Parts: sequence; structure tokens; C-alpha cells
Amino acid sequence: MKHPSYIFVVGGVISGVGKGITSSSIAKILQDRGVRVTALKIDPYVNVDAGTMNPTEHGEVFVLDDGYETDQDMGNYERFLNTSLSSRNYMTTGRVYQAVIANERALKYKGACVQVVPHVPLEVVARIEAAQREANAEVTVIEIGGTIGEYENILFLEAARMMKLRDPDHVAFVMVSYLPTPGSLGEMKTKPTQHSVRTLNASGIQPDIVIARSTLALDEKRKQKISYFCNVSEDHVIAAPDIKSIYDVPLNFERENLSDKLGKILHVKLGAKNGGTKQWVQFTNKIKNAKDTVKIAMVGKYFETGAFVLSDAYLSVIEAVKYSACAYGKRAEIEWVNAGEFEKPARPRGASGAGGNPASVARLLRYDGIIVPGGFGSRGVEGKIAAIRFAREKKIPYFGLCYGMQLAVIEFARHAAGMPSATTRENNPKSDCCIIDIMETQREKMDKQDFGGTMRLGTYPCTLMRGTIAQGAYRKSTIHERHRHRYEVNPKFISQLEVAGLIFSGKSPDGTLMEIAELPKSEHPFFLGTQFHPEFLARPLQPHPLFTEFIKAAIAHAKAKRKK
Repeated sequence: MKHPSYIFVVGGVISGVGKGITSSSIAKILQDRGVRVTALKIDPYVNVDAGTMNPTEHGEVFVLDDGYETDQDMGNYERFLNTSLSSRNYMTTGRVYQAVIANERALKYKGACVQVVPHVPLEVVARIEAAQREANAEVTVIEIGGTIGEYENILFLEAARMMKLRDPDHVAFVMVSYLPTPGSLGEMKTKPTQHSVRTLNASGIQPDIVIARSTLALDEKRKQKISYFCNVSEDHVIAAPDIKSIYDVPLNFERENLSDKLGKILHVKLGAKNGGTKQWVQFTNKIKNAKDTVKIAMVGKYFETGAFVLSDAYLSVIEAVKYSACAYGKRAEIEWVNAGEFEKPARPRGASGAGGNPASVARLLRYDGIIVPGGFGSRGVEGKIAAIRFAREKKIPYFGLCYGMQLAVIEFARHAAGMPSATTRENNPKSDCCIIDIMETQREKMDKQDFGGTMRLGTYPCTLMRGTIAQGAYRKSTIHERHRHRYEVNPKFISQLEVAGLIFSGKSPDGTLMEIAELPKSEHPFFLGTQFHPEFLARPLQPHPLFTEFIKAAIAHAKAKRKK
């Protein structure tokens, strides 16, 4: 094994500056040069994991194979590197402190006075090194969450400083900073970046590379100013202007020879440079050049944050749709539909139409396909059910993910299987018609209010029924998918639902857990829901088969509409 090297990615000036995509892209360009790479995310929150964070504040919770609930950036790492990562690749302040306290209780510090420094940073270092060993990585890219100058990431910067002090030739720092161009001035300003670098210097760290994020490309004068005032060589200031596709970022970095510069800093031998893998270039070109669109409605509730729309709550779903649309040479045009809209009265009493608010639900006719993604709670549920009923009755391709599958089963039970009071235990615990009920393994946890990291999480096998849409999409009899749920289709109602025409085409190997529900193609072109989250395994170069089958049906639906 060659001497391991480490790249720390930090952010300056504003949050959301693009550290995750930068980290993913750096890892990608090094991987393309033949380097074994892994990537870590450090979240400064005191939460032990991301599972209890509100998606409208923090974005999507991404679940790994081993069931760990993480930040959405872990999804970017997996997608860019086309790999699966483990819980070793993610840490939070809460998890680190939890480990330090557990070690102290177990006398692992041998009676020493346990201090914030050095013991907390040393625990961080130990976790970074463990992730490197697990992946046998030549280069480990570590994204430190938060913004330089914040109190909460100081201990992680201290850990990075310790690693640099111990091994200066194999640790590099990349700072992603924002250069604003105030409209009233019309000039790109470098001063905020200068201040951020000085603040980083106060932590004992000097950046080796500055990634200059801005709306426009960095000019030579701005590069010179950053170089002069931030003590970084001019050719180590990398322009990163806004672009339409995040998948162009690795290619843009390579236009400025970033992999060569990092290889030289870290003394890492790189393989031949070919401008990115051929498949990656083909993928990015297809995304950019796609002219025909497929219109998809995303019916959910985690969109609104104040006056803004937060699409990050469903990031993996969005990307999975894009990949499958790209596979057909299409551009996915995704529109957010707030399920609550279908619950507001808009017609006089006695008006006819399909469930919920008929006037509002009818707007779904403009789409080629409808997705109801995962979620929790009662808000927006009746609106989602109205949308699902409309998709089923109007034969619009429908794809339900986790909660979207459970609500599809409830909708079918109410309107096709003669169970009008069908509901879920989550929202109506006293009902005697809970089509969706809590899993037996979850009852005790819920009674104890043990919510963190206790759902059915991670990868589980699923057996597929021959001759179904699901089995035809996967082209295999057994699959492995990632889960995140507490509730399941109630076993005592399964036979009644099957008699009414619902097919449970995917089940756990012992046949007790319903993993996939669908209608036969003779009844509907694509009406399918999964208890698991297929979006977590979609990759740019390997679109998920179920999303691809859904997009195929949506394209066919669009063609049929044009012929009418």
C-alpha cells in the first residue's frame, strides 16, 4: 500500500457554496487517474446521525447499505464514484462526543483527564484513518461541514491541523469560497474570501487550493488578488462559475489541471489523463444536448421553506429521474406539486370528480408521469391519495416510493377493494382498518420513544414474482435494496387486496413483508410502489431499472396523448 494521503475540503463566506460537489468532483478526477479514492463527510451538528433532522431544513436523509442515516452529500459521493460507502465515511459532532464519552466510561483513556483538546480531535483523526483503511484508499477526501469562522467546526479543523503537522507531505487543504458580484457595483469582490482565508489561518491552516465559486468565470485580475492576499500560488486558484449541470464540474476542474496539482502537492503518482472517462463525458453530453422532455410531477410536502422551494429534500429521487430520462435521450422536466393543494375546497358540495379536490387534481393531466416520494406524518396525506387515485383511474404512469407505496395500497383498498375506511396506523392509531400497520419489530421502540436510528434501515433482499413489471425491469429473481421505514402492509389484509387485483410482486424472502405493489400491465401501463428506496442506488452511469421502466412508460404515455 502506498502512503495514504488526505484532502480536506472546507467552505468560506456562505453556506451551500458547493463543498459536497467539489469533494465529489475531486474524488472523481483522481479516481479517473487510477487512484483508489474514498470520501468522508463531517457534519458539525450535535445530532448523532442525520435521521432526526428535518428535511426542509437539512435536505434529504441518505441511507447507506449498512443502514446509517447520513447527509445528502454522501449520496453525491456514491453517485460520482459509482460505489457504496459505509457508516465509517460519515461522522457528526454528536457521534464523536458519544464515542469519546463511551471510551471514558470504559476507562480506555486509562484514568487520564479527558479534554476537549486533544481527545475530541484525536477521535476524529482515528475515524478518518479507519475509513481510509476500510477502503484501502490512496487518497481520502474529507468534507468538513459548515463555514469557516463558525464555532461548531473548530474541533474538526483542529483534527485536520494535527494531521497536517504529523504528515505535511500527504495532507492538502482545499477551500471553496464564494466571490459575490453585487448588482449595484457590477464588480466581483474578493474581500470576503480574503477574510475567510485569514480566519482559516487563525486555526493554523493554510489552503493549498482555492476554488473560487461565483456566478461568472474568474478573471485574471481576481486570480492575482486572491493569490497575493491569500498566500496561494496563482495557478492554484481554480475558477468554478455557476453551470447548468453539476456533472460538468469534474471536467471543468480538469481543464485547469486540478488533479495534476493535487497529485504534486500530495506526492501521489497519477495515471494517464484522458479528460474524464469516456462514459462520463458521453453522459454529460447527453444531459446537455437532450432537447425532448418528459414531464414528471413530484407530489410531496417537503418543498417549502419560507418563501423558497427546497428540492434537496428529494435530491436522490430527482437525480434518479434524470439518469433514467438521460438513458432515453430525454431531459426530465420535474415540477413540484404540493399535496396540500388537493385538500383545499374549491368546488361547491356535490361536485363530481375523482377524490380530494377534483379541479386541482385535474392539473395532473399535463404530466407524463407522477411520483409520490417518501415521507412521514399526516400532513398532505389525503392530497397524495387524491393524486394517486387520479393517476390510477386516468392511467397516468405512477411510481410510489416508501410512503408513496403505502398510500397507493391505501388508495387501492379504499376505492378498488371495498375498504373505504382504509388508513395507516401512523395517522389513525385507533382505526380497525389499518391497511398499513407498524412493524412488530418497531412497536417496543415506538412505545419507548426510541426514534433515532431505530427504523428498518439499510440493505435487505427481496424476491420478485415472475412475469411482473418489477421482475421484467430488474431481469433477475432476487434484488437487494435500501430501506427506511417503521410501517408495512398489514399481513391480515393482503389476501383481500390480492383478490381485488393488487399484485405484491416483491416480498421479503420469508414472504412476510410486502416490498413491491403493482397493478398488472393489462390494467395500467405503470402503477407501482416500493417499500424500499430505489433512488439510493441510482447512478449516473447505471440508472436504476425501476426508474428507467417508469420513464419508459411516461414517454409512451406522452406519445399517446399527442396522438389524441
